[in-house]
Amino acid sequence: MNPQPTFRKQLLRLVIPITLQQLLMSLVSISDAVMLGWLSQDALSAVSLAGQVQFVYSLFLFALMSGVSIFAAQYWGIRRPDVIEQFLGIGLRWGILVSVPFTLGAMICPEWLMRCFASDPVLITYGAEYLRAVALSYLLLSISQMYLVIMKNCGMAAQSSVISLISVLVNLVMNALLIFGLAGFPKLGIPGAAIATVLSKLIELILVLLVMRKPNSVKIRLPHILHIDANRHREYWKYSLPMFGNQLVWGLGFTMYSVILGHMGSDAAAANSIANIVKNLVICVCTGIAGASGVLVGTELGQGHLDTAKAYGKKLCHVSLIGGILSGLVILAVIPFVKLFGTLSDTACDYLRTMLVVCAYYVVGKAMNMTTISGIFPAGGDAKFGLRCDAVTMWFVTVPIGLISAFVLHLPVEAVYILINIDEIVKLPAVYKHYKQYAWLHTLTEQDTNHEACAVPSAQ
Repeated sequence: MNPQPTFRKQLLRLVIPITLQQLLMSLVSISDAVMLGWLSQDALSAVSLAGQVQFVYSLFLFALMSGVSIFAAQYWGIRRPDVIEQFLGIGLRWGILVSVPFTLGAMICPEWLMRCFASDPVLITYGAEYLRAVALSYLLLSISQMYLVIMKNCGMAAQSSVISLISVLVNLVMNALLIFGLAGFPKLGIPGAAIATVLSKLIELILVLLVMRKPNSVKIRLPHILHIDANRHREYWKYSLPMFGNQLVWGLGFTMYSVILGHMGSDAAAANSIANIVKNLVICVCTGIAGASGVLVGTELGQGHLDTAKAYGKKLCHVSLIGGILSGLVILAVIPFVKLFGTLSDTACDYLRTMLVVCAYYVVGKAMNMTTISGIFPAGGDAKFGLRCDAVTMWFVTVPIGLISAFVLHLPVEAVYILINIDEIVKLPAVYKHYKQYAWLHTLTEQDTNHEACAVPSAQ
């Protein structure tokens, strides 16, 4: 059989639902920005900066999820749901533990957290209101998102997207009802947006648990959470720890960009918020390609098909490049419409135009690096390169440049934004060189020919 149609069919089967899921998540950010932007620019800026707390939390959670994803993809390739359940238990245990300090911090000392991202007292007050109300969602996310990762890797990507769709629709509707007080609901403003988020994540968790009850589905088993197998635990952290470090290095560096711009005034913070929303919305297809890369390559590696995995990696890199270029063109097409973004001041609109031009070239490099560093490399257990690469480019190049340009040289906002967004382009040569060395071509599964694979339904 010609492998090309098979690859395309598998790619589309994964890219479409993962892209849809990312798009839906971006729509929530857009709804928050649009609705809060109609309240005031300060409301938009404050909630955007408060969202950085969840972003930092998501770095920890995503690293834990990525470790689970590596083994889920490879063991699904040889149909071993029993092993997948063990790694799911490890991920859930650590995910819940990590969510606790973020939940308590947002509830008890949100003002202190906001001072890390802003100096304006108004932004701190507004952001603290949001954090108190949204805190519970962190705990809910630690369970629902972990299982959604399992669904993506175990032939249920479409179902995971349906759950995300329902969650997003709940969020959008409750946003409108609670922010503006429509249909008899109380007008809560900023806390209303946070409560809408908590309700949507609660619905998401309930739906995930209902799916888990279906026959032959991968189960969340309490013994695997409370009593972790020591060998599995060591194996999990052997490949997850570098990804954990990579997420923290990259994510905290990215958070520093928001810290820098947040301390350059409300106009800069608001423009950066809108630029990030547009960028994240447009790059959803590239995110879908990166997510599909991990599943496709990981499944082939799990079965020991190294040549096929290598061929898939090459095709996925080509697809991601095309996706990145198209995403950049779409961002450029958005620039004439910046005045439509809520109640932005003229200064903020000027900042936003420049930021969107920068985003147009940024997403090309981002698309390539996501597919390789976040998709192909970890699929074979190779996460150390991403840690080294991001540590150098962000903490020895862009973060120091951003701090110096903003607070020592006092350069204009536009110049600072350009300088802090060169990281994805700077690391491309090193990423390409590492890819061509094929250090990521590894099988992590236990190739036990005496073990009869557990009966599971084939991917639909």
